[in-house]
Amino acid sequence: HLATSLPLPSEGDHLRPRIDLIVFMFDIKSKYSLRNVEASLDHVDASFFLGKVCFLVTGVGRVNYSSVEVNAIWRLGEVYCSPVLFCELELDGVRVATAQRLLRMLQICAGHVPGVSALCFGSLMRNSADD
Repeated sequence: HLATSLPLPSEGDHLRPRIDLIVFMFDIKSKYSLRNVEASLDHVDASFFLGKVCFLVTGVGRVNYSSVEVNAIWRLGEVYCSPVLFCELELDGVRVATAQRLLRMLQICAGHVPGVSALCFGSLMRNSADD
């Protein structure tokens, strides 16, 4: 399911499926999209930041046109203890690899990968980004 911002509308709450992973997606060349993500973060329960949230930054192939500082992006990941993924949606191979990575993250967050919890996986993602 996709939403342009949070909170989600309350109508249909009883029909909404369980939320296993939240991917905050924003375009590196749009300060508005970063502000929208930052405003939406206040509506996420703190327990979700334990391995069930990630930030997906698009448009990284056009860093010269960037309106968002990369340090601000990394800071979001650090403050919310969540991994940051960078991708260029216009490149087929990168788009497919990113989709596969997100799908695997979702499988882990939903509990479909035996022996791996969302919290453990989130910790591994953060440690690999620090190296």
